[in-house]
Amino acid sequence: MTETTKVNLLGLTQPQLEGFFESIGEKRFRAGQVMKWIHHFGVDDFEAMSNIGKALREKLKACAEIRGPEIVSQDISSDGTRKWVVRVASGSCVETVYIPQAGRGTLCVSSQAGCSLDCSFCSTGKQGFNSDLTAAEIIGQVWIANKSFGTVPAKIDRAVTNVVMMGMGEPLLNFDNAVAAMQIMMDDLGYGISKRKVTLSTSGVAPMIDELGKVIDVSLALSLHAPNDTLRDRLVPINRKYPLAVVLDACKRYISRLGEKRVLTVEYTLLKDVNDQPEHAAQMVELLRDVPCKINLIPFNPFPFSGYERPSNNAIRRFQDLLHQAGHNVTVRTTRGEDIDAACGQLVGQVMDRTRRSERHIAVRQLGDEAAPSPSAANRT
Repeated sequence: MTETTKVNLLGLTQPQLEGFFESIGEKRFRAGQVMKWIHHFGVDDFEAMSNIGKALREKLKACAEIRGPEIVSQDISSDGTRKWVVRVASGSCVETVYIPQAGRGTLCVSSQAGCSLDCSFCSTGKQGFNSDLTAAEIIGQVWIANKSFGTVPAKIDRAVTNVVMMGMGEPLLNFDNAVAAMQIMMDDLGYGISKRKVTLSTSGVAPMIDELGKVIDVSLALSLHAPNDTLRDRLVPINRKYPLAVVLDACKRYISRLGEKRVLTVEYTLLKDVNDQPEHAAQMVELLRDVPCKINLIPFNPFPFSGYERPSNNAIRRFQDLLHQAGHNVTVRTTRGEDIDAACGQLVGQVMDRTRRSERHIAVRQLGDEAAPSPSAANRT
């Protein structure tokens, strides 16, 4: 088996790793041993796996590898936020952000190089789409972060306590790889993170929300950003295919499957004089009337040529108060890592292959220009 055909064990779930060992004539229990070495101890050298015999170590060196994304740079903000730029197999770079908070550390993970959805206020969308990340490239971001903090061997007080799939890309458009990575995050042989502390954020790919509910029970966040279809069509173009009624129905079905008093997280980026007015708050109250949710308001984080501005603090508080008065649980996200361009909506990486990027942009715009389907048609997509 040549170097180029070696299996990267980093992105394999426990069942997949068991299948791999069976395929090379070994016992399934070896999967648990190797997963611990990879994810609990951050090991990428088979020679370091002291409870595995020399013959098996040699076999693994011949047919497998443990390879995370290449670290291009790491920046640390004055507020403790960290940002890694990593290069993936397509040649593009993606970004991962760690946000320290009292008693927890949240890692914001990317699922794609660039993004095809072209949300008008997001810098990632402005660079178009290049490639899906492999499961190894997604979980590799968690692997890199844990190792950077010296939290291996595995400890109870790991730096990364929460993971949010809110970095670059739409995770539901890279479904299989995103799910596999999240399964490793939650596996006790992986990172042992609670299902309540792993969150997938989507812009509203309604049919895949239903598919997600069939295979995993992570927390769900919806990037809402507008309280009516007319405005959301402009801010979040995928809304033209899956309008609000369709998306929210899918979210409610997902949440109802979880039980345990789980709720939807609604993310709403506040844009000055665009979606931050009292009438927008009133529309949002009506829209979410029967949706079990908590609302996270995100003041817009500027980037060059965006065409948008951050609302005033008074406008932000006014919007929050109107939602509070209607009985909603509402928080305002504190801007973190702005001095290293790590704030929400600022992630850009470096997408390669401009020809492919342009072609994808054209395809997405054509998709958005189609007439929005009826709810029943959208659910059959």
